[in-house]
Amino acid sequence: MPGRLSQPQNRPHFAAASWQRFAPLLALACLWQVLSLTLDNKNVPSPAMVLLTLYWETAGGELLLHLGNTLCRVAAGFFLAMIAGVGLGMLMGRSARWDRPLDGILILGLNTPALVVIILCYVWFGLTETAAVLAVTLNKLPSVAISIREGARAMDPRLLEVARIYRLSRRDIFFHVYLPQLYPYLFGAARNGLSMIWKIVLVVELLGRSDGVGFRLGSLFHFFDIAGILAYTLAFMLVIFSIEALLLRPLEARLNRWRP
Repeated sequence: MPGRLSQPQNRPHFAAASWQRFAPLLALACLWQVLSLTLDNKNVPSPAMVLLTLYWETAGGELLLHLGNTLCRVAAGFFLAMIAGVGLGMLMGRSARWDRPLDGILILGLNTPALVVIILCYVWFGLTETAAVLAVTLNKLPSVAISIREGARAMDPRLLEVARIYRLSRRDIFFHVYLPQLYPYLFGAARNGLSMIWKIVLVVELLGRSDGVGFRLGSLFHFFDIAGILAYTLAFMLVIFSIEALLLRPLEARLNRWRP
């Protein structure tokens, strides 16, 4: 009975939250339509023209091909950066012996321009897929490590002490006490990672790959095809929104359900 009574109470809140999230996007689309009608310029195509271009690019198969290649690079760079960054951040957060010497390297990595890393990887390893993924990973790894390090430093030592008093195994302490406290930092790093990695991937593809959304945007730029550029951008943004809504938010809610 409590579960049944609570569901209707949550529906208005969910509807209001959804409306608040999408209302600014709707307002932006209306502004875009007004500008396209007012300026009457090919450099500001209407939303309908962009959607039509998106349809034809999808129907022809070109958009799916380039988008698929880009998403593969995004996934590879994201998971490599998260795995290495989480491990490094945990190590630095729990051990001052590792934190002090590695802190300078992380600061250097954070402040090195992404373009420099991309160019160096292409020069050293050639215009290969390995160099492209490595450049993406190296650009994102420092920010992941720093985020997780701060989470490890913010651990509640009392919870760890209680776990030791009850003689929990190291595995149980890690998965049931240590890791849950890191979830907010993990999801923060994941969201920030997705927002940065796909931008870096586009530059990587623009400079040294013969496929992908970045390569296609470069080709469209040479023809000043603004509708095509916006169509590919819209397609990628729809994918990112889908990942956020269908994967990250439900997973975050499930893993953080123990929090008040």
